[in-house]
Amino acid sequence: MVIVIGLIVIFGGSIYGFTHGGGKLGSLLHVGEVATIAGMAVGSMIIMSPAKVLKQIFQMSLAIFKGAPFKKSDFEDLLKVMYELFVLGRRNGMIALEEHVMSPGASSLFKKYPSFHNNHEALEFFCDGLRPIVDGRIKPDQLEPLMDKSLASVEHEKHTPPMVLSKVADALPGFGIVAAVLGIVITMGAISGDVSTVGEKIGAALTGTLMGVFLCYGIVGPIATNIEFYNHGTLTYLNCIKAAVVAFANGLPPLVAVEVGRRVLDEDMRPTASELETTLKTMGSQK
Repeated sequence: MVIVIGLIVIFGGSIYGFTHGGGKLGSLLHVGEVATIAGMAVGSMIIMSPAKVLKQIFQMSLAIFKGAPFKKSDFEDLLKVMYELFVLGRRNGMIALEEHVMSPGASSLFKKYPSFHNNHEALEFFCDGLRPIVDGRIKPDQLEPLMDKSLASVEHEKHTPPMVLSKVADALPGFGIVAAVLGIVITMGAISGDVSTVGEKIGAALTGTLMGVFLCYGIVGPIATNIEFYNHGTLTYLNCIKAAVVAFANGLPPLVAVEVGRRVLDEDMRPTASELETTLKTMGSQK
């Protein structure tokens, strides 16, 4: 919704400023200029990106219109599900976690928290972190670098779409100049015609430069930046998981391990320490 408001402000301000000075909207709309710039922008993305990244660009560009990837309640559910699992492991031994981490899709514990259970990326990351500890393949102090490698891979993958969009945004003013030059070439072919006709063709050519700069700084660049913020929310969610799992694996009590994860969260998404402790202790008393 915020993005829609921003787009309305950008277009509204630009259109008002143009029409207020006596401009006519029709003089800004030229199919040839639009086709040239759009074709070059899309073509450049296809050249520089594998199909997987193109798909991610499309998906993320739509996803950001829904707002942040997680609400505060989603982070609270994450902290609660980790606490429940850690308490189970503390009471019954790490082997008690096997049925949950080996088959997370069928886990009755995970199903109690749909926002976590339906997040396949986070669910797999969580279980991948615990599996080597549950089956004894590694020592607790070896877990953190292992999870850091997984996080680095996810971060690289999520960084690629906004990087590509940023490169396209940087190129758009140049694409606009190309469209303008093509328009000038057409104009030169009609230079001996009526002055008003020549003027219209020059105006049409100049809209190419206008459109390239406008799309760069008003649309594509801001969308790329917003995708980076969107990805930050996803990475924060995974970092919370990593911090709590590593703390628990190294012997910290469940409540303390979850507190470590809480401190990773951004301030607006982070429950206070007292809120978290009250929530988790209330859960414990209900068991």
